[in-house]
Amino acid sequence: MKINFINKFFLIIPALVLFSCHDDLDQDPIDPDSFTEADVFADETEAKSALAKLYASLALTGQEGPAGQADISGIDEGTSQYSRMLFSLNELTTDNAVVGWGDPGLPDLHAMSWGASNDFTTAMYYRLAQEVSFCNSFISNAQSLSSNEVDSFIAEARFLRAFAYYNLMDLYASVPLTTQVSTTLPEQNSREEIFSFVESELLEIETLLKESGTNEYGRVDRVAAWALLSKLYLNAEVWINEDRYTDAVTYSLLAINSSYSINTTDANGNGSAYDELFMADNNSNGAQNEFIFALNFDGNSSRTYGGTTFLVHASRGGSMDASAAGINGGWEGLRTTKALVNKFDYAVTNTEDGDPVEWADGRAMFYTDGQNLEINTISNTFTDGYAITKFTNIDSNGNAGSDEGGDFVDTDLPLIRVAEMYLNYTEAVLRGGAGGDLQTATSYINELRERAFGNNSGNISSADLSLDFIIDERARELYWEGQRRTDLIRFEEFTTSSYLWPFKGDAKAGTSVSDFRNLFPLPSNIILINTNLTQNPGY
Repeated sequence: MKINFINKFFLIIPALVLFSCHDDLDQDPIDPDSFTEADVFADETEAKSALAKLYASLALTGQEGPAGQADISGIDEGTSQYSRMLFSLNELTTDNAVVGWGDPGLPDLHAMSWGASNDFTTAMYYRLAQEVSFCNSFISNAQSLSSNEVDSFIAEARFLRAFAYYNLMDLYASVPLTTQVSTTLPEQNSREEIFSFVESELLEIETLLKESGTNEYGRVDRVAAWALLSKLYLNAEVWINEDRYTDAVTYSLLAINSSYSINTTDANGNGSAYDELFMADNNSNGAQNEFIFALNFDGNSSRTYGGTTFLVHASRGGSMDASAAGINGGWEGLRTTKALVNKFDYAVTNTEDGDPVEWADGRAMFYTDGQNLEINTISNTFTDGYAITKFTNIDSNGNAGSDEGGDFVDTDLPLIRVAEMYLNYTEAVLRGGAGGDLQTATSYINELRERAFGNNSGNISSADLSLDFIIDERARELYWEGQRRTDLIRFEEFTTSSYLWPFKGDAKAGTSVSDFRNLFPLPSNIILINTNLTQNPGY
């Protein structure tokens, strides 16, 4: 069984509650067996257990495992998991994915027709706001302890809070900025203020976090702060109308030159080192050396219907053999559009109709048998659109994950990896960032492509590097990793007519939509409760 920081503590962590500020509730418990705030922060060991809850809040959904005592109400518990909702908002809204299910609000995502009461946009806001609250509570209480180790715990909590605000700023723009647990209704802060907060927090904690590679697997170190700064600065022109590409180059390089490295290990000798990144033993097969920040999952001790369990099950259907993916059955939901498939322009085998079915690029992990390249209908037709086999519950030796029933998946999910830093560096250089050069950028891209092709047949020259190339290379390298919407917005392709994909804007051939769709709405019920908040335009 895979043991890591999160699942080791999951079964003994109490939920961090939002403590009342009323004096009449500030009393010792009558029951001597009660587990209280004082117990949670009694010492360094107990504080570490509480820290695990902050990580677990992004990976899991409640207090009982896959279902029961959910952290968030009003939506199916499995659906409410952070990375599953990130996929829904940042992948299903793009050319990378469609889903055939009819859950309320779900078809509206790819159709780009969501409203302020959409279940998914609402639940993501709550999930991230809850993470902020958990982090605020932890930081406040852990400050009563004094040790270097606890100081690093607090720095990690500050990183996770900054990460939550990074997401809130990306998805919703102007949101309340809260750093203390409070019962008063918060004011709304501008996107610029959120950006400044995230930036200042990451800069302050970079030396407080443990040095590169010295923290235990499942926890962040200072490289995560550098990497998140790289992402922040790359999007600064969109978010705050400032050119910060030189800073993006600087922090991409810091992450690249750390102890983390591109995985080049093909542990089973049958696939590629790229495959290893998304297998059940990616915490130990060499892939972990590329993961700067990842969500950890275990099929027995940290069960959820989100995370990679969702990605593996939902992407299997039709004539696919679910057991070959280490699971007991497919959910027949997720496929992709031909727009993504056609990004892989090194096809080596085509059907009689000319549709590609095999590729020289090993990142083209498509299942085509019985699948149509063209999508005629999204709903209830799994065979319309190629399926994707990128995520699997099989390890490098061909063994299924630890859950003998085949329900839950062991595969960890990278949120930030070194390959993204290569791509960030290259894009920032192409956009005019100082401190980098095209020759180095080309070498980084070719390192990724040599891993994908298994040789140098896909290598490019510096003359081939352009922004058009990079947006497509990001699609090839990072698809289904929660990045695509943010990338398309940065390249002015998300809502515009400059780039169309099947069923964009609910039109079979694709159509443009209004620019206000670059942001999601604040939840309508939040607007009703807190009159300090102003809804995003268009909603």
